[in-house]
Amino acid sequence: MNKIAIYPGTFDPITYGHVDIIQRAAAIFDRVIVAVATNSQKRPLFTVAERMDMIRHVVGDIPHLEIDQIEGLLVDYAVERGAHAVIRGLRAVSDFEFELQMALVNRKLNEKLITVFLMPHEKYSYLNSSIVKELAQFGGNIECFVPKYVQEKIKEKMRNHERH
Repeated sequence: MNKIAIYPGTFDPITYGHVDIIQRAAAIFDRVIVAVATNSQKRPLFTVAERMDMIRHVVGDIPHLEIDQIEGLLVDYAVERGAHAVIRGLRAVSDFEFELQMALVNRKLNEKLITVFLMPHEKYSYLNSSIVKELAQFGGNIECFVPKYVQEKIKEKMRNHERH
């Protein structure tokens, strides 16, 4: 039986913290699906297609990795894709309460779907996409937070926003 896991997120944009979790998940599971989600609570800087493109450029060479878009309920998507696990990254204790709540809701909806919490390397424990976007907006150096390709895409997006 293939062990298939889904790593859902907005990835707006993908950071080194995300990359670290993807690499860790790929070492554990036979196949990992990075599922790019739309979140009605957030206003993304990048379109789903742009986020998928960045993910492909950054981690597309990892064997048995798939990049996909997810709409609707994660539990439904997991059944559709034959996944047995959901990967969630925990950066700090502050993430745990929300992530535990989501894991319990998902378990209630589908008791066969397990949630696996992975911690990124401690050097990424404070990092999230919002911090990267805010730094970039104010001209801060983001090279230690996101891969080169993502840096270029962020700078390009910021230049386009300044023109409008």
